[in-house]
Amino acid sequence: MTWSLQRAELCELSSSCIVHPASEAYAQEAIQAIKSEKVITVPTDTLYGFACDACSLEAVNRIYEIKGRKLTSPLAICIGEVSDIKRVATINHLPHGLLHSLLPGPVTLVLQRGESSILERSLNPGVDTIGVRVPYCEFIMEVSRGSGSVLALTSANLTGDRSIVCVNDFESLWQHCAYVYDGGLLQSGREGSTIIDMSKIGKYKIIRPGRYVIMDLKFENLCGGS
Repeated sequence: MTWSLQRAELCELSSSCIVHPASEAYAQEAIQAIKSEKVITVPTDTLYGFACDACSLEAVNRIYEIKGRKLTSPLAICIGEVSDIKRVATINHLPHGLLHSLLPGPVTLVLQRGESSILERSLNPGVDTIGVRVPYCEFIMEVSRGSGSVLALTSANLTGDRSIVCVNDFESLWQHCAYVYDGGLLQSGREGSTIIDMSKIGKYKIIRPGRYVIMDLKFENLCGGS
C-alpha cells in the first residue's frame, strides 16, 4: 500500500477523535500519538487495526477496553523492519532468508519471545510466544519505525464483530481513539493475516488461513515441517 496523497486534503472531526488520511503528511502526528501512549487506528495490508505502544501497559489496557476483549487473549505486535524481529523474538532456528520471503506481507508469525526481548512482560503475561507482523503498508511501517518502540496491533472492531475494511465500518468507536487514519476501502475481503506458528525448530503450523495461502513446496522444504 502506498501513500494516499490524493486524500491529503481530507480531515474530519468527530467528538474528540480526528480522522486524517493515512498519508506521509500525518505520519509524524501518528508517531507522536504512539509516543504519548495513545491508541490510534491504522490501515494495514489486511484490515484496519487499533495500535499503540506495546511497552505501555496503560495504552495496551485501553485497547482491551475499546474492543471488549478478554485480558487473557494475546495481542500481536507490529514492527517496521523485518530485521528488527530479532529484538523481540527468537529467530536463530529459522532458515536463512525465510523471514524476508514472507514479510512484509499479510502474515503473522508466532515465535518464541527472546530472552533479551525488548517487550514488556506485562504484554500477554504468561505467554512465551508472540505474534509478529510487518504489514506491507507504508503508513504503519513508517509509524512503527518512527515510534522507536513496538506497536501492539489488533483488528479495529468489537470482539466478535465483523472485520473492518473501511473507517465508516467502526464510526461508533472513533471517539475512543486519539486519531483514525483513513487508507480508503481495503481490498482484503475481510480476511485477516495468515497466522503461522514457527516457534518450534524444524516445524511450522498454520493456525489460521488468511489472505496469504502457503502453496509453495519450497517453503515446506525450508521449514521441514507439517
